[in-house]
Amino acid sequence: MTEHLLPVVAAVAAWWLGTGIVLYLDRRPRATYRWSMAAATVALAAALAGVAVARDMATAAGAYAAFAMSLVVWAWIEMSFLMGFVTGPRAAPCPPGARGIARLGYALQAIAYHELALVLGGALLFLLTAGAENRVALWTYLILWAMRTSAKLNVFLGVRNLSEDLLPPDVAHLASYFRRARMNALFPFSAAAVAAAAVAAWSSAFEAQAPFDVTAQTLYAALLTLALIEHGFLVLPFSANALWQWSLRSS
Repeated sequence: MTEHLLPVVAAVAAWWLGTGIVLYLDRRPRATYRWSMAAATVALAAALAGVAVARDMATAAGAYAAFAMSLVVWAWIEMSFLMGFVTGPRAAPCPPGARGIARLGYALQAIAYHELALVLGGALLFLLTAGAENRVALWTYLILWAMRTSAKLNVFLGVRNLSEDLLPPDVAHLASYFRRARMNALFPFSAAAVAAAAVAAWSSAFEAQAPFDVTAQTLYAALLTLALIEHGFLVLPFSANALWQWSLRSS
């Protein structure tokens, strides 16, 4: 069990601290955004270089390094979105009477460039790790992407906790595309899918023998478990924002 503890601690710490840092930077005065993105872009370049270096490091250290580098890539995309640099061609609230396909179309226009950035990020990590022994960076990114897509769909269809108060002013209009409801028809299926993926990942983690495989599979399992918890927060009668209260004081 001890060989699984460190990857779990690392994944939870990275999730909590990384989310908090992004929220802190996004809620600072807009005049700081360019400097924050400039620093994040330097970190992105270093992370991509790190992925290229770690691609053939089939060790526990290599798994941790690739995991961390993937989170930096993800953080850059999240920052560029929440700061309003990479969103979509529509920068206006959803029309009040929009329903069904029309509402979906408006929502997609509001985040189209961000979705394209996610595709490009995944493609870049795929190319950097093609044929590599260590593809932790790619799989970490794909898990984050899949889980975030599930959360986006559920927020669009309707959940109890929307966390719209976390949106910076430049993207506050995105809250108009959210829908508040106790639950939607997709949620039970998406939550079940996340739970099944987490169970499968934990099974693989406990069956693994090599240090690299144990570390990699446990990192995936921890990330999927955190995603399941985040899905739960969408429908629980209380918000998880208190977890990052320290990062919200910059607003």
